[in-house]
Amino acid sequence: MHFGIIDDIATHLAAAGKLEVVDIAVDPCPADMTGDITVNCFRLAKTLRRKPDDIAEDVTAFCNRHADVKAAERIKAFVNVTLTNVSLFRDTVANAVALLPRNIVADNEKERFLVEYSAPNTNKPQHLGHVRNNTLGMAIGSILKRVGHDVTLVNLINDRGVHICKSMIAYQRFGDDCTPESTGKKGDHLVGDFYVRFDQELKKQIAELKERQPELADAKEEALFPQTELGDATHAMLRAWEDDDPEVRDLWEKLNGWVLDGFNVTYARAGAEFDRVYFESDTYILGRDIVDDGLKRGVFTRREDGAVEIDLEAIKLGRKVVLRSDGTSVYVTQDIGTTVLKYRDFEPTAMIWVVGDEQKYHFDVLFAILKALGYEWADNLHHLAYGMVNLPQGKMKSREGTVVDADDLFDGMTELARQKTLEKWEEVPDDIDRRAHVIAMAAIKLMLLKVGVRSTIKFDPEAAIRFEGDSGPFVLYNYARIASLKRKTANADLPETVDWSLLGEPTERALAIRCAGYVEVLRRAAREFDTSLLSGYLIDLARDFSSFWNACPVLKAKPTLARTRLELCSVVAAILGDGLDTLTIDKLESM
Repeated sequence: MHFGIIDDIATHLAAAGKLEVVDIAVDPCPADMTGDITVNCFRLAKTLRRKPDDIAEDVTAFCNRHADVKAAERIKAFVNVTLTNVSLFRDTVANAVALLPRNIVADNEKERFLVEYSAPNTNKPQHLGHVRNNTLGMAIGSILKRVGHDVTLVNLINDRGVHICKSMIAYQRFGDDCTPESTGKKGDHLVGDFYVRFDQELKKQIAELKERQPELADAKEEALFPQTELGDATHAMLRAWEDDDPEVRDLWEKLNGWVLDGFNVTYARAGAEFDRVYFESDTYILGRDIVDDGLKRGVFTRREDGAVEIDLEAIKLGRKVVLRSDGTSVYVTQDIGTTVLKYRDFEPTAMIWVVGDEQKYHFDVLFAILKALGYEWADNLHHLAYGMVNLPQGKMKSREGTVVDADDLFDGMTELARQKTLEKWEEVPDDIDRRAHVIAMAAIKLMLLKVGVRSTIKFDPEAAIRFEGDSGPFVLYNYARIASLKRKTANADLPETVDWSLLGEPTERALAIRCAGYVEVLRRAAREFDTSLLSGYLIDLARDFSSFWNACPVLKAKPTLARTRLELCSVVAAILGDGLDTLTIDKLESM
C-alpha cells in the first residue's frame, strides 16, 4: 500500500538516521483496533539501529503533526494511523492508476517463466484432478503475466507408454471397429471406456492366476501384471510401438486422435489455452540419447541385467532406473528429454510444473538427474505440487465409477447455476445458457483457487455455487451490481465534481484501504506462486463492497455524494474485474 504519509515518514526517519532511503512497509490496521494503517517499527530497527519502541514514539509524534493524519496511536512498537478523509481517498481510490499498474515488477526483476500444466494421458477423459491442475496452471501463468513477467504456457500430452497400450489392446479385442460417431460418445470418453474394460479383464486374469497359485494370494496387482497374458501383450505392444510397427502405429494414431479431439472440447469449456503442445511420443527418444551420453560420462551406470540407473543415495533418493533392461524408456527418461527440449526452445529463466503432490519423488529425481548431467539452469526448476480434490458422496455423477469426469462436473455445475439463475428471474433471460456456464466456471475455479495449493479439497458443488459467502458467484454478483449501477446512472444528472472529503463512513474507509492493497497482493501471489492470495483478496473486496452497498446508498444520496460514491464503486469494479481476469474467470455485466 502506498500513502503520502508513509513517504513523509520515510524521509523523516532517513534524515534523522543520516540515511539515503528507508523502506517502510505498511499494513491495514487490525479490525479490533482504531486506525486505517499500521506501521510496524520492528521492521525498521535494524536499518535505523534504534530500539523499535523509540522509533514508534518518533513516528507517532511526527504523524500527529502531519496534515494528512487525523490521529496516531502508539501500541508498543506499532503505530496505528487514522488518516483524514481527504488524504485517505486521495492516496487510494482517487488515484486508480496507482492501484492498477500494468507493470508491477521492475525491469531488472522480470523473468521468462515456462509453466507446464494439464499433461493428460490419452487413455481416458480428463477428471476432477485435471480440472484443478488446469485451473491452477492457467491462473499461475496469468498472475505471472499480470505483474510483468514473460510467460509461456505448455502442455505435455502423455500419448505413449503402458497405459496407452492398455486402451489399445482392449479396443483391438472388444471394440468391433466402433467410433465416436457410431457410439455417439466423445472420443476421450470412448477410449476411456476401453481403458476401464482392460482393467476389468486384467482383474479376471489376476484372480485366475491367484487361484492357480495360492501362494500369490497377497501379492499386489502391480507385481502380478507382468505374469498375466494381458501384461505380456501390453509390453509386447509397447515394444512394437517403439519399433514403428505399422499396424500398432495406425491404431495408436486413430485412438489418440479421438482423445485429443475430446480434450480440445473440454479445454474450450474451461478456457484453457497453451502456447505450445508437446507430445511424449516426440520427446522420449531425446531422453534416451541424453541417457546414453550420460552413461558415457559416468553419470549413469549399467546394471548386470542391462538396465541403466543413477545412484542418488547421497541425497536420499535411492537408485533410479532410467532405461529398462530391454532398452525402453521410463517416465523420468521422457521427462529428461522433454525438459531439455523445452529449455532449448524457450530458454526460460525458470520452469514450473503444475503436478499433483503424489509426484514429489519423481520431480525430486528429475531435478537431481538434470543437475548431475551438468545443466546450469537446473537450479531454477519448480514443482508446484497440489493436493487431492474430492467430491462429497453422491453430489456428482462419476462416469467411470471411481473418478469424477471433468465434463460431468461442468455439466452438473452448469445445471446448478442455471437453476440458481432462474430463481432470480421471473422471465428466463435470453442468454441463460451463457450465464449459467460463466457462473458455473467461476464457482469451480474460485473454489479450487481460494485454498492453499497443497491443501486437499472437498469440492462441494452446492457450496461453490452459492451467491453469498466466499464463492465465485458472490464475487461475480458484486461486480455485476456495480455494472448495473453504472448503467442506471449513465444518463443521470450528476455533477462532474468528485469530493472525497464527503466520504468517511466506516465501510467507505475499509473499502478504500482494501483497494490500496491490490498491487501488493498481486506481487506476493506472483512471488509465491499462490493463487489463494489473490482469490482471498477478491472475496474480501467483494464482502467489503457488499457491506458498503448495504450501508451507503448511492442513488438516493445527494448529487455530489452520489457522484463520489459512484467513483468509489467504479474503482472497486475495475479491481474486481482485473482480478477475475487475472484468475482467468469470465465476468458478467448482469446477474
